[in-house]
Amino acid sequence: METRIAVISMIVEDPEQAEAINRLLHQYGPYIIGRMGIPYPKKQLNLISVAMDAPQDIINALTGSLGSLEGVSAKAAYSQK
Repeated sequence: METRIAVISMIVEDPEQAEAINRLLHQYGPYIIGRMGIPYPKKQLNLISVAMDAPQDIINALTGSLGSLEGVSAKAAYSQK
């Protein structure tokens, strides 16, 4: 199956969702290249980016699951290659 390179960007406004986010990321671990989290206490939120190499439906599934969490916004950006 063809894979794509993508970055999922998240804005986390509810810190209580950290456990749910980590559980989802663990489930999709084989497809994750790396991740970076940036706390931003001034605005009381966290910024998280997750780089993936996966089939597009897998990337979409993870993005949708993350975005469905209360207080979490998630969007995916794809490489052209």
